[in-house]
Amino acid sequence: MSREHRGTIFLEDARVLSRTALEADQFITRVAAPRCAAHAQPGSFVHVRCDPAIPMRRPLSIMRVDAEAGWIEFLYKIHGQGLRALSERKPGDIVSVLGPIGRGFTPHPERPRPLLIGGGVGIPPMVFLAERLRGRTDAEWKPLVLMGSEIPFPFRTRPSQIVVGGMPPGCIACMPLLDEWGIASRLASRSGFPGCFDGFVTELADAWLATLSADALAEIEVFACGPTPMLRAAAEVARRYSLPCQVSLEEFMACAVGGCAGCAVPVRTPQGLAMKRVCVDGPVFDAADVF
Repeated sequence: MSREHRGTIFLEDARVLSRTALEADQFITRVAAPRCAAHAQPGSFVHVRCDPAIPMRRPLSIMRVDAEAGWIEFLYKIHGQGLRALSERKPGDIVSVLGPIGRGFTPHPERPRPLLIGGGVGIPPMVFLAERLRGRTDAEWKPLVLMGSEIPFPFRTRPSQIVVGGMPPGCIACMPLLDEWGIASRLASRSGFPGCFDGFVTELADAWLATLSADALAEIEVFACGPTPMLRAAAEVARRYSLPCQVSLEEFMACAVGGCAGCAVPVRTPQGLAMKRVCVDGPVFDAADVF
């Protein structure tokens, strides 16, 4: 199993196609990386060399993919010299991209109402997963995407046109792109943004799940990505309602291909506790195995 990822990770000189600057030092960069685009799955990530003068790469979650056009897109917030350098790369520049890396999310058709929870930099994989579910025909998928942020969201929010029963009063703000796709979304923040639930995104998830019947809960599976405290809270919410839950972990990593084992975390296995590498054994794990 340690070699399963070999032959599926590609090194590409990716040409920057566009760079969009957003509030709070957030950026969306789209690059031409056809081999990565052809193999990427929701939850996988890329290891990007931000600038030729900066040797260490940065792991970035994939937010959107167009396999036919051959591009991938990632969202990031400036944190340190590397991502600042990446934010300055302009269309036409070449960026070295290693990917796609890691095991992604696995939605199960017997639970066709997935609950996607993304917090901060954990938002991109939820967008990718929602878009992929939109194109699947193996079930009548009805995802609900909940997003939380304490800084301005990386999109211009607006009231949703999609009714979601059980939502707290006044919680109507959405991600417009998801609304256009016909996918319900709602937002949470403690920063007082209009139309958002006043609290953590996991509290919003808990409030919504509490309104559902046993039959409805039997159709739900939870997927979460974000900071570790948020993932731990999401795992606890899922446990409270006896829901399966997959989480995408965030860890510092050097090589990102399983060689250095610097991103290893303890994971419960049938044989007992074992150290697993977040980069290639994850980043997605069963929540009950890591929390």
